[in-house]
Amino acid sequence: MKKTILTIAIVVVVIFLLALPKLKLFGDKTAATQAGPTAGQKPKLMVEGMVLSASKLDNKLIVTGSVLANESLELKSESSGKITKLLFEEGKTVTKGSVLLEINNEEIQAQLQKQKYNQKLNEDNEFRQRKLLEKDAISQEEYDNALNRLNTTVADIQLLEAQLEKTRIKAPFDGVIGLRYVSQGAYISPATVVATLYNISPAKIEFAVPARYSAQVKPGERIFFSIENDLTVYQGQVYAVEPRIDPETRTLRIRARSENRSGRLIPGQFVKVQLILKSIDDAILVPSEAVIPDQGGKKVFISENGKAKEVKIETGIRTENALEVLSGLKAGDTLLTTGILQLRPGIDIKIVKMDSVNLKSKI
Repeated sequence: MKKTILTIAIVVVVIFLLALPKLKLFGDKTAATQAGPTAGQKPKLMVEGMVLSASKLDNKLIVTGSVLANESLELKSESSGKITKLLFEEGKTVTKGSVLLEINNEEIQAQLQKQKYNQKLNEDNEFRQRKLLEKDAISQEEYDNALNRLNTTVADIQLLEAQLEKTRIKAPFDGVIGLRYVSQGAYISPATVVATLYNISPAKIEFAVPARYSAQVKPGERIFFSIENDLTVYQGQVYAVEPRIDPETRTLRIRARSENRSGRLIPGQFVKVQLILKSIDDAILVPSEAVIPDQGGKKVFISENGKAKEVKIETGIRTENALEVLSGLKAGDTLLTTGILQLRPGIDIKIVKMDSVNLKSKI
C-alpha cells in the first residue's frame, strides 16, 4: 500500500515538472535579461548639471563706512556774557542767517548810539567847513581836521557794530539744531558749546578701500550702500578721494554724497558700501562648488556625448557663490555640478536635473 502511494506521488511530481513551462508561472528569463543592463555594462553615474550662458558681471568691492552730515558745527559765541535771548528749539529746523542766541549787549548799543549822534554832528561840521574852504574863508588844515573827526566817528561806529555782531549767534547754513547745553541767563564764553547744528541733506558717506584699488576709484563713480535694520539699498556718488594713502592702514579714504530728503540717514550710522569697480557684459560664471583645484590650476567636468569630460579652466573674479571663467568654457557647455568626487574623464553619466542657480551676488 505504501509503495502504491509513493508511486502515485512520483508520477504527479513528474507531470507537474513537465507542465511547468506551459504554465508560465515565472517570468521570461530572456526578457528579464534584456530589461536590465547588458552583460559587462557599467551603470551610469547620476549627476546634476547646468547649461552655461553669458551674463553681466559687476566686479564689486564691499567695505564698511559711516554716515556723515553734509555740514556740522558746534555753536559758540565769539564774546563772553550773559544769555539774554534763546531763539531756537532743540531738534527744530533753522534757516541760514537766523539769530539763534544773544548775550547782553546793552553797553555796546549805548556806545553805538552815542557815536551815531557824533556822526551826525561831524557830518554837519564837515559840510560847513567844506563850503568855507571853497570860499577861501578857512585854511586847508581846518577842513582836514573836520574831515578827520567825521572819518574817525564812522570807523568807531563800524567797530561797535562788529562787536555787537559778536554778541549774537546766527545760523551759518540751513540745518537742524541738536540738543542745547545752556539755559537762559547763563554766562557763556567763547569756549562754551551752546548746541550743534547739522545739515544732513544730502548726507555724506565716508569709507576706505585697500590701496591696491586706488587707481580704480574716481570721482563720479556710483556706490550702493545699506544701513543697519533697513533693507533699502541706497545710492550715492563719489565726489572726493583723499590724495594720499594712509601709511598705517594702507587704505584710501573716499567720500560720496547721497540724497537724504527722508532724513533716514543719520550721522554716525554704520553702512555697508558696495563699489562697482568694473562691469563685464558677457562673463561666464560657474558655481564655486563645481570647480576642482588641480596642480597648476583649476578644472571642471562637463557633459559631452553622455560622458564626463575634464576641462582645465582659468578663473578671474570671485563673487559670493561663483567664479568667473576666463578660458576653457563657453556659453552652451553643460557643466556638471554634483558627483564631483566620483567623476572621472570618460565615465558614463546621466543628468537627472538641470540646475538654474542664480549666481549674482547681492549687497
